[in-house]
Amino acid sequence: MRVVDDMAAGGGLVGREEERRQLGLLLSRARNGQGGAVLVLGEPGVGKTALLEASSATADAMQVLRVTGFESESTIPYAAVQRLCIPLRGHLDALPKRQQDALRVAAGVAEGPPPDRFLVGLGILGLLTTAAAADAVLCVVDDAHLLDQESLDALAFVARRIEFEPVAMLFAARDDVEIGTRLGGVRELRVAGLTADAAVVLLNRSMAEPMSPVAAAQVAEAMNGNPLALIDLAHEVSTRQLEDMALSDDPLPVGSRLEAHYLGRVRVADEAVQDWMLLAAADSTGSLELVRSAASLLGIAADTADRAEEAGLIELVGAVRFHHPLVRSAVYNAATGAQRRRAHGALARGADGLGLVEAEAWHASRATVGTDPEVADRLEHAADLAASRGGLASRSSVLARAAELSAPGPLRAGRQVGAAEAALAVGAIHIAQSHLAAVDRTVTAPVVLGRVAVVETSIALFTADASRVARCTADLVAAAEQFRGREPDREQDALLRAFQLYMTADTRAEGITTAELGARLTAGAEAANGSYATILRGMGALMQLPYADGVPLVRTAYDEIAKLPDHQLIGMGSAIGSLGMYLWDDAGRRDLLTRASAAARSAGALQDLDTLLWVESIAELWGGSARRSAAAVDNVREVRRIMGYDAENVINAAVMAWTDYPREVVHAIADGAAAVGFGGVWSAAVAALATRDLAEGSYADAYEKLQPLVAEPFLQTGPSYFPDFVEAAVRSDRPAAARSILADLEDRARINGSAWCRGVAARARGLASTGPEAEEHFQLAIELLSASVAQVELGRAHLAYGEWLRRTRRRADAGRQLALSADILEQAGAAMFLPRVRAELAATGVTTEAGKRPPRHELTSQELTIAQLAGDGHTNAEIGAQLFISPNTVDYHLRKVFQKLAISSRRQLTDRLDRLED
Repeated sequence: MRVVDDMAAGGGLVGREEERRQLGLLLSRARNGQGGAVLVLGEPGVGKTALLEASSATADAMQVLRVTGFESESTIPYAAVQRLCIPLRGHLDALPKRQQDALRVAAGVAEGPPPDRFLVGLGILGLLTTAAAADAVLCVVDDAHLLDQESLDALAFVARRIEFEPVAMLFAARDDVEIGTRLGGVRELRVAGLTADAAVVLLNRSMAEPMSPVAAAQVAEAMNGNPLALIDLAHEVSTRQLEDMALSDDPLPVGSRLEAHYLGRVRVADEAVQDWMLLAAADSTGSLELVRSAASLLGIAADTADRAEEAGLIELVGAVRFHHPLVRSAVYNAATGAQRRRAHGALARGADGLGLVEAEAWHASRATVGTDPEVADRLEHAADLAASRGGLASRSSVLARAAELSAPGPLRAGRQVGAAEAALAVGAIHIAQSHLAAVDRTVTAPVVLGRVAVVETSIALFTADASRVARCTADLVAAAEQFRGREPDREQDALLRAFQLYMTADTRAEGITTAELGARLTAGAEAANGSYATILRGMGALMQLPYADGVPLVRTAYDEIAKLPDHQLIGMGSAIGSLGMYLWDDAGRRDLLTRASAAARSAGALQDLDTLLWVESIAELWGGSARRSAAAVDNVREVRRIMGYDAENVINAAVMAWTDYPREVVHAIADGAAAVGFGGVWSAAVAALATRDLAEGSYADAYEKLQPLVAEPFLQTGPSYFPDFVEAAVRSDRPAAARSILADLEDRARINGSAWCRGVAARARGLASTGPEAEEHFQLAIELLSASVAQVELGRAHLAYGEWLRRTRRRADAGRQLALSADILEQAGAAMFLPRVRAELAATGVTTEAGKRPPRHELTSQELTIAQLAGDGHTNAEIGAQLFISPNTVDYHLRKVFQKLAISSRRQLTDRLDRLED
């Protein structure tokens, strides 16, 4: 571009040494296999493009890929990705098939399920990594704030996942909150105006003759050091004129006046050039073919574009590129409404002739005043096309415009809600809220009102709205009533959501009772036959029936969930956790959650994966491994980082309670969650603190925490605290309090037949018994829990048995049980029990190294996951696809794993990991 030439002439960029040093370091690291990304932010004309171009010019031995954002192209999903990936098409076949399919569907060249934007991003990462096998790659994205949202999200994903690839990414954008949010996690480089000295140097370099120092300094200050403003003024006026302007009281053309300055340059051109420029400004996709077609329809001569280029306003380089965005803004904003509509009308007809369905609909909408049902219908069709390629952000904006062109009434409202639903699906919460706010609820059809309620509950959960979270279940049941007898699928889906949110709210739920919800779930099962009907009956039974009567129906529902195809299983995380806990099915619950998480990873459904990992983290604390629970929380943080967030939406206080976080911190987080309406977070945290009390021997404190939770147990979660309560009651000398709860626990174990439930019930009975009978129960508990995946509970059973043996003076036997307990609890990550185990071991007088091992080769959660997948025979590409990282990153982590485990090949992984878990 001309600005780059001017600024580079006679010595390169002025005053940008530090910025160029930082960008040069990025490129240097990429050449050495350590990729990264930088977002260059600044006001128009400050030199962002010049920095990108200067960096590209120094990208020796690198492949340079470029893409620039265009405003009207922002409604076409993956438009920028399409252009960026054209040079990479030859590498497409090297990707896993799912990624290939995602890229092809996103590009509109193949049909298939709409891909998640993160899966598209993973495909782009694969293309870049494959291309970089030959030479390092520099990907330059200019005017990123004008990219379509799908492309921006996908490229932001890539930027956050570049770690150990010879790939660098440079973004440039205007500095605003939206771009910072969407590119969250990418390092920012803010570019301000030049210093006074540098600005004067640039100004004098650009002038035909040098200016006086005083006048040059005044001009530089008035321009706030903006390089483009300085260069353009130097080209437009003589030195004498600029000195006079600097010394007068008249303002220089800067800021909004700079736009007027550009408009003045346009107005000098003849009328045909101005008309052609308006067409280009109205389209702004850069499609030279489309602008020429529209110009021909308006009778504008074919050589007009050349005259516009000669005037220095645009460049024709296979596409239309404005000298600067302010040129386009000046042309478009200065036109009258009638002139703009005329231009958009011509572009719509031109797009129609070229078969550009979405562009035709969009421009037709801009050419329309008031309502036009025909154009609105075409826009809705364009929105559907966008959604079929996974372009939900584009669908949202196009549907919103379709609503504007629709007459007031149910159709308009339906389109507004559809726009909100699409915005919500990509996390654009504020946009979804604005679309909902426009809905006229007095004329809205029941089904649309139901959809409004569903979106509002999702927004309330996403934003942790304290005024709404507790009522979300009741609101979803109300939405189901709006669907009843009209759209049974929506009715059943709303009820399934209601059940899952009721589990989240726990005892904090408002506006509906357990009995009312159970009855409504059961009634909703009759709305339509199929899997959801069976699942709803089971959920209704869980809430309404005595345990013995409910188990068969819940088990049938649970089995039905297991039969669901993967894409439906993804959204069933809370249901899996709740029904699995009700049945005390530890192994089945783990398997289903693992399968659902794998499906979410495969589909790129990171928002669903976030929920599934949260459920897994809680599930593993009660009926699994504390180490796996902590790993799930680590993975939640990683997933949120991938999506561009810097923290968890709701912090898992229960997991914190199992670690060394101060109690007051856990209490504060739990109380904060409860105040918002997340009662499940509160109860889990309190129960986890009670377990910590047990580990530390504070039995009376544990009793006080658990007594309210078991006195009126909440559905399936309350009984999960029964084993700890029995231990707390027995050890704090409250045998009567333990008796009824223990009887209830044993009844449940008899009914569900679960090895986990029967094992903890036997351990509890052992604690409440004396003499040989106690030993029989402890031995049975160990036998049963050994057949479960409840690793922590097994370790605690050995501990309880060892303590009993020591009290009966069988020290050698006690030492063996306690040593086993220490090993199991250490492997399960239940470190808070180890001091108690070691104290018991010391009391036995038995010499043992149990619980005093030298530090093991600690693997991070990601390293452990990669090691396990590699040990199972997965390739680096397959592992990368599951974890949303590149094969190179997988290889880097595997090398670290090999070092930590002191092995040299994948063949040794399985054996070494098995020994670590023994």
